[in-house]
Amino acid sequence: MDWGKLADSKALFPSFTGSEGGHLPSLPVDEPVWQLLDPNNAGGLKTQMKALNGDIGIDNPGFFTRGEGIIIEASATVEAGAYLIGPCYIGPRAIVRSGAYVREFSWICADAVVGHATEVKHSILLPGAKAPHFNYVGDSILGKDVNLGAGTKLSNLRNDGGEVHLRHGEERIPSGLRKFGAILGEGVALGCNSVTNPGVVLGCNSTVWPNVTVTGVHEADSQHR
Repeated sequence: MDWGKLADSKALFPSFTGSEGGHLPSLPVDEPVWQLLDPNNAGGLKTQMKALNGDIGIDNPGFFTRGEGIIIEASATVEAGAYLIGPCYIGPRAIVRSGAYVREFSWICADAVVGHATEVKHSILLPGAKAPHFNYVGDSILGKDVNLGAGTKLSNLRNDGGEVHLRHGEERIPSGLRKFGAILGEGVALGCNSVTNPGVVLGCNSTVWPNVTVTGVHEADSQHR
């Protein structure tokens, strides 16, 4: 299917230049941006993260670590009580708050926030993205100025464990992925206790109201009530 702007990294993340500071992921060109989440993709998140070099560049005030490949930039903040599993990356001025659970293959870019009781796994928070309160972010990509309301969950796995499909209008298109959460374009805001079903794509500046569950692929400025 020709997804056009619905899957184009330049349309979803128009302000991302790749020069924002720290290590930054390479976004797909001429293929759907969710290909980054394919564990077998030679240019995917896992492959890119394994190629990173660095170490823990801050004093440890009481956070916990496990595994290899944990990289924390010197200007980042990781509060006491956070738990990091490598490989993962915490970029310049990023904040990981107390009680956060940052699991393997999490790429937290410059100025991004992972808040208290938030779990992130195999996901990218692009510069300025925020998952600040009691969130689950699995197999997802969040653009600049995305904000997840308290309790928001980005579900990444079907109940039956089968392949995730993308719903666009009346069409149901296989993604090729067993685990696929959400792709949230720049400026997307999700209200408290909202949920995205597996395989959601929201274009820039879309809004999800509190307590709403969203399914499917949606253009920029979409409203979900």
